[in-house]
Amino acid sequence: MLTLLHRPPAQTITIPTSFSFFTAASTPPLPPPPPPLDASIAASILASTPQTLPGILQDPSIQWTPELVDKTLKRLWNHAPKALSFFAHLSHRRPAYAPAASSFDHAVDLAARVRDFRAAWSLVARMRSLRLGPSPKTLAIIAERYVAAGKPDRAVKVFLSMHEHGCRQDLSSFNTILDILCKSRHVEMASNKLFKVFGGRFKADCVSYNIIANGWCLIKRTPMALEVLKEMADRGLTPSSTTYNIMLKGFFRAGQVDEAWQFFLQMKKRKCDIDVVTYTTVIHGFGIVGEIKKAKRVFDEMAREGILPSVATYNAMIQVLCKKDTVENAILVFEEMLRKGYVPNSITYNLVIRGLCHAGHMDRAVEFMSRMGEDGCEPNVQTYNIIIRYFCNAGEIENGIHLFEKMGSGVCLPNLDTYNILISSMFVRKKSDDLVLAGKLLIEMVDRGFVPRKLTFNRVLDGLLLTGNQGFAKEILRVQSKSGHLPRRFKL
Repeated sequence: MLTLLHRPPAQTITIPTSFSFFTAASTPPLPPPPPPLDASIAASILASTPQTLPGILQDPSIQWTPELVDKTLKRLWNHAPKALSFFAHLSHRRPAYAPAASSFDHAVDLAARVRDFRAAWSLVARMRSLRLGPSPKTLAIIAERYVAAGKPDRAVKVFLSMHEHGCRQDLSSFNTILDILCKSRHVEMASNKLFKVFGGRFKADCVSYNIIANGWCLIKRTPMALEVLKEMADRGLTPSSTTYNIMLKGFFRAGQVDEAWQFFLQMKKRKCDIDVVTYTTVIHGFGIVGEIKKAKRVFDEMAREGILPSVATYNAMIQVLCKKDTVENAILVFEEMLRKGYVPNSITYNLVIRGLCHAGHMDRAVEFMSRMGEDGCEPNVQTYNIIIRYFCNAGEIENGIHLFEKMGSGVCLPNLDTYNILISSMFVRKKSDDLVLAGKLLIEMVDRGFVPRKLTFNRVLDGLLLTGNQGFAKEILRVQSKSGHLPRRFKL
């Protein structure tokens, strides 16, 4: 992690080192348990240099099982260069280690995520040489990353050329590429270039039609989704509960609340298979438009119908209360959830934490963060990002930086959003030191394999030039050029 230029003492809230609070001052706290092996290895790799990394991997006390390698790669997920270097050293220079297909898939995903598709395909070639794949899952990973990089046509080509990589195209792989395209809002491409052309060849099933219908719903074109359902029925395929839930959610997403309610009533009238997902969708849909009373009535109706709410149902109720009611009422639902034996997940905690932050209760938000470990869900990068964002928005930038520094131990590395949040906060005070720190954050994020937007580069450059940091601005220009962005012409 970077070394900060300035770190005044935190003004409002001190973040506990271990994120634990003790009520009895007289009782000495128990020593924290040792970190999991994968966390310790990740921390050592993060602190390593190219010269010291081989020594870490040669430690005879470590048994490099596929599970341990996969866990370590996940720990290093937000530092792709270190993760890929670790896997390359281990698979090439540790004779006793036999890499697994799952680890290769993680490495392929990491390389493609940082848009190094040449490295991703090299890993695929090595998989073939070791007779470990690639599998349809491997190629789906690459296709998904092409779509994320704005290259959906390349994703389609990956699907069409599966046989060249030793993978057979089938209905499952067909549905996978449809899903990748539709979830990224390329439903027209999925429908016109694939579904209409190859649907008959692969004998498109209920899942295929659900994917296309969901794609239209994601872009709020519910009439097109209804056409898909009609075609599905004409083909003799029976809609599933998933089909109806997709349509129901689509109406709510498009703001067609009345249509959604009528659709729900028709489902009940026709005795469709209404499940917990259906009720959760209705609760969330009513809540988001501010119909809290209706959302609560549907929540209560579930029990009368003999359908138990799930954790996702409670999450939906907590989310709408935080957004449209009060966080205090959301916490009452959270406590009720605990009393009834439900175990909240990281989504539950993040919703409450965001609600507390939004209400200005930063100290309570940090307390909830400390409680997460007790329920077996450690704070994730979204948890950290929520609190860092609100600290920065409240002008408590030092507290945000303090929390950011705690992420660098390998337990929860910062992601692209974390860096963007902090870089943006450096422009609030317009101090020279703050803008130099923004530049250092920008360099660090590039070193970790993230691709900043051109706007971010230009904003940092402008800030440095306006505060007289021309020398550092030249360094940022070099970084910008290496990261693949064409630098603007600056007079330095």
